[in-house]
Amino acid sequence: MKKLLFLSVILISQAIFAQDAAVKKTIEDFFTAFHAKDTVGLKKTFSKEMVLHSIAEKPDAGKLSVEPASEFLKSMASIPADMKFEERLLSWKVDQDGNMAHVWTPYEFYINGKLSHKGVNSFSLFKDKDGWKILYCVDTRRRP
Repeated sequence: MKKLLFLSVILISQAIFAQDAAVKKTIEDFFTAFHAKDTVGLKKTFSKEMVLHSIAEKPDAGKLSVEPASEFLKSMASIPADMKFEERLLSWKVDQDGNMAHVWTPYEFYINGKLSHKGVNSFSLFKDKDGWKILYCVDTRRRP
């Protein structure tokens, strides 16, 4: 009986880990395309309905900006070729329930090797017939 219980726990853990890994891969694919300024690759990671929100941290209150996916792609395509940027994810927290997942990733953002800002990303994803897609992203931005 103990062996059966142990085996069940192992199998359930593997299934949960596999789901978390698939969710995490979608976010990794997003950042690979993001750093490469690859709008086609970015589109593969999110739904047509995706919306991005950013909260700039200010002393008195946050300033919210909203950007539809189409505007985000246009802004990515307009980044100068000589500008290098890197968003370094510091940790991951993945929560998943069925076809919905949430990913929390603190980060530091560098432009041409210099720390620009830091904060946290919050991604909401859903699983459709093609796999996990980013539905929503909100991030905070604080100057160092």
